[in-house]
Amino acid sequence: MASPLDDKTRSIIKACVPALEAHGLAITTEMYRRLLANPDIRDLFNISHQKDGEQPKALALAVLAYARNIDNLGAMAGTVERIAEKHVGLNILPEHYPYVADALLGAIAHVLGDAATPDIMDAWGKAYWFLAEILIGREEQIYVAHAAAPGGWVGWRPFRVSRRTVESETVTSFELAPVDGKPVMRHVPGQYLSFRLDVPGYGSERRNYSISSAPGSNAYRISVRRIDNGVVSDWLHDSVQEGTVLQVSAPAGDFTLGNPAPAPIVFLSAGSGLTPFISMLGALDAAAATGVRYIHTTRTPATEA
Repeated sequence: MASPLDDKTRSIIKACVPALEAHGLAITTEMYRRLLANPDIRDLFNISHQKDGEQPKALALAVLAYARNIDNLGAMAGTVERIAEKHVGLNILPEHYPYVADALLGAIAHVLGDAATPDIMDAWGKAYWFLAEILIGREEQIYVAHAAAPGGWVGWRPFRVSRRTVESETVTSFELAPVDGKPVMRHVPGQYLSFRLDVPGYGSERRNYSISSAPGSNAYRISVRRIDNGVVSDWLHDSVQEGTVLQVSAPAGDFTLGNPAPAPIVFLSAGSGLTPFISMLGALDAAAATGVRYIHTTRTPATEA
């Protein structure tokens, strides 16, 4: 268990909130620039989210929230769980954390310059490793649960595309069966699969796609929307056929369907956002649930999956 942060450290982190509000995005952008210079670390990231700025922006907001809630870290429980699930999907391991520490602290020093005093750097070093130890502990719990689950596994497992279905002019589904022919872990409706892909001309890429099938023990289905100039979505739509083998990690994610409440259930989705709800609806149908309403919209009849 991570040792609690001392009062001085928490006070310094709170005092850094205005600097994070002003420079947080610059810090995380610089952090990723440093991380991605290392080819061993680069392959762990979705490079498209670097190009469009989404990953640095999301991390900047998370770091800011961490600083604002340093006295009430219970408010960060949902964020911690979401990050831990994402890390497990991507097979992030304890040995990766020092690389992130060096990049983050180096970025803080680079962006803040003389304002990054030794006390500030020491406080952020402690704050980083406090959170890292929490994440490492939670991720280990998830890995252990995956290994122990019927059909579960840890790391990358080869799956073969057993069926390919064009759902609309923009969405294609891929049913995935394990190459070893053994059972697969039943996912929780709403979870996603993470993929380690080798895309010709681009090299190693990582992506997550929601599972669009009801829970089962033999296979999974994902349904992928083609994105304009999308490196991976174009490759999946144009090149991945029945028989193609893909490397997949066990289901992960915290956007899941819990035990249905007595109240009616309403799903709202747009475009390809329907994929996790199709999985949830399949589970509810199998349970003979009632009082379910699903409202979905898409741009045109041609894009309706």
